Amino acid sequence: MNSRHMLRALACGALLLAVAPAVRAEGTFDIPPGAHFNPDKLAKVTEFFKNEVATGKISGADVLIQQRGKPVYHETFGVQDVVSKAPITDKTIFRLSSLTKAITSVVAMELIQDGKIKLDDPVSKYIPSFADTKVGVEKKAEDGTKTLELVPQTRPMTVLDLMRHTSGITYGFYGDSLVRKAYKDANIYAGDFDLAEFAERIAKLPLHNQPGALWQYGHSTDILARIMEIVSGKSLFEIEKEKLLDPLGMTDTGFFVTEPERLSRLAQPLPNDSDFRVGRQYRTEVRQKWESASGGMVSTMADFSRFAQMLLNGGTFEGKTYLNPKTFEMMSTDYAGKGSDVERDYFYFPGDGFGMGLGLAVRTDAGNAKPPPPGSLGELKWDGASGCYMVIDRKQEMMFVLLEQTPTERQRVQRTLKQLVYEALEN
Repeated sequence: MNSRHMLRALACGALLLAVAPAVRAEGTFDIPPGAHFNPDKLAKVTEFFKNEVATGKISGADVLIQQRGKPVYHETFGVQDVVSKAPITDKTIFRLSSLTKAITSVVAMELIQDGKIKLDDPVSKYIPSFADTKVGVEKKAEDGTKTLELVPQTRPMTVLDLMRHTSGITYGFYGDSLVRKAYKDANIYAGDFDLAEFAERIAKLPLHNQPGALWQYGHSTDILARIMEIVSGKSLFEIEKEKLLDPLGMTDTGFFVTEPERLSRLAQPLPNDSDFRVGRQYRTEVRQKWESASGGMVSTMADFSRFAQMLLNGGTFEGKTYLNPKTFEMMSTDYAGKGSDVERDYFYFPGDGFGMGLGLAVRTDAGNAKPPPPGSLGELKWDGASGCYMVIDRKQEMMFVLLEQTPTERQRVQRTLKQLVYEALEN
């Protein structure tokens, strides 16, 4: 693996692994609607995951495929952890990592729907410190040394920028730019802090680029969450419980797992695969002030499948509307495509063929990958560094969810699962 690809593999739950196997997917990105699943072909999913567990690549996984509101495939594999050897069940608790962003973004859309927040609101309207945040521009001297010049924002950072990751806010654990190095050197995860303090720490750092100019993976969703706290007068978890988790019946979804009974259901990666590679240690087992809106939530298949089905339904579930049709359309529209003036960072998580909606990647074309990855136009997706993965395919009235804890193997497993799912679809 060359160094360029090695850097790409490290970006949080986001970046295609260079060593992932090539897949034959020509023609599968646009299967006509009305397809159904071939049970014999779905059996290949079982074969794959049984082999993953048997060969010691992952400790276990929970895989669910639903179409037209009903499960067409649902299997669990392996154990929660190799110490207890307790089997994986639908009540096993998994760290979602960056899939947390999807939950945060849906609740943010509910607040937008309620008129509490507007997409064109400047972030500084809610967090004044961001009015003075400067943009870091690298300058290169004749001798090759680089310096960072701080310049004003050409326009204010907005809520839209936070939701589509064009705020200029970044992470400090991947890449070698001077701004990313500044993030790494700032020790922004030190001590016990809440979202209010974290937002102030981020506001003191330079932006990686001008707002709106570049898709840039980072802590944008945490700043969005702080705005959500401000407009509601509640903590992030309180807002999420009220607006989404409790109404959906997501009783095991939250930020921390400290109760003995729930700890007994917490999945663990293999001992040699425990580094989540996101520049910090977010200890789910220790209650903290910081509720990480970008990567700190946990959930179960029993819970998360309800969330995914709600998205597949276009914002409704069991007779209750969470996102009305207009709001759902807003969320699933590409805001980083042609005409947006948004450039794509080398570490562009959504990948070839995908644009960026409000918190979710959205499939807009077949893409430039050779061959293109499988899927349908309009597909919504997201995943996380822990290995958890969600795909929403409204064209085929189908969604699938993968819950696992394997930072090292995640991209290979996710890509193989997606290939097998679409190869099992027939008209």
